[in-house]
Amino acid sequence: MDLDAAHAWFTDLQDRIVTALEALDGRPFRADAWQRPEAGGGLTRLIEEGSLFERGGVNFSRVRGERLPPSASAARPQLAGRSYDAMGVSLVLHPRNPYVPTVHMNVRLLVAHRDGEPPVWWFGGGMDLTPYYAFEDDARHFHRTCKRALEPFGDGLHARLKKWCDEYFFLRHRNEPRGIGGIFFDDFAERDFEFSFAMTRSVGEHFLAAYVPIVERCQTTPYGERERRFQAFRRGRYVEFNLVWDRGTLFGLQSGGRTESILMSLPPVVRWQYDWKPEPGTPEDRLTTYFLKPRDWT
Repeated sequence: MDLDAAHAWFTDLQDRIVTALEALDGRPFRADAWQRPEAGGGLTRLIEEGSLFERGGVNFSRVRGERLPPSASAARPQLAGRSYDAMGVSLVLHPRNPYVPTVHMNVRLLVAHRDGEPPVWWFGGGMDLTPYYAFEDDARHFHRTCKRALEPFGDGLHARLKKWCDEYFFLRHRNEPRGIGGIFFDDFAERDFEFSFAMTRSVGEHFLAAYVPIVERCQTTPYGERERRFQAFRRGRYVEFNLVWDRGTLFGLQSGGRTESILMSLPPVVRWQYDWKPEPGTPEDRLTTYFLKPRDWT
């Protein structure tokens, strides 16, 4: 288990993704390094009010602590009380154009230590798409790319991680999905470290191939105030999920991560309206009544 090699891969992935996104937007990402005394640090790469991205962040962090936060040991209570070393890359992109979907991706490694016992490690991550308007070709492309990322690692893995994503990115208090899913995994420690790390790397390496073609197709689509209002309304659901249900947000806050870097995942313009529903038969209605339903897009 080479943690230095893992650290190097995560930081290189961050750099390559930011370079590609800067080429798409035409404006540079801000670099904001941060440090917590005796607890690690990270590098936040952020863009706000870009040509394409209203807000976007691609963050690397490596944080250490003397005791696992409750969010990290909830699924493994026997590890409670261990010290830990956690690192990873997390990104969220909120484009300005409502026809370009919001996207989330993260890949991470956590190692728990206790004196006199071998370390316990696991990986987590995935990627998922949150469109505001329904384009089936985009959905198929995104899900097929996710499937290609997992094909070298065994039959049935994509189906399992897709189902996990559909179940995880779900607003239980509203009984509705956040978006159209993708793949998701956590507490992943199958076969050995190299196998699990290779699978995690493949997920990270396939992100640009999954998302960039969708951006290139949709970024010049004309839109008006109607589309922006619906985008802001649906972004409200995104905020609700991240603040109520997301384990990553909770872990970041509980582990002493940088609050600004953690909450960069929230969109800059959001709208709530009491019991609002789209008019039947409209593109907005099609998203919520037809498109946001788990299915096999591949």
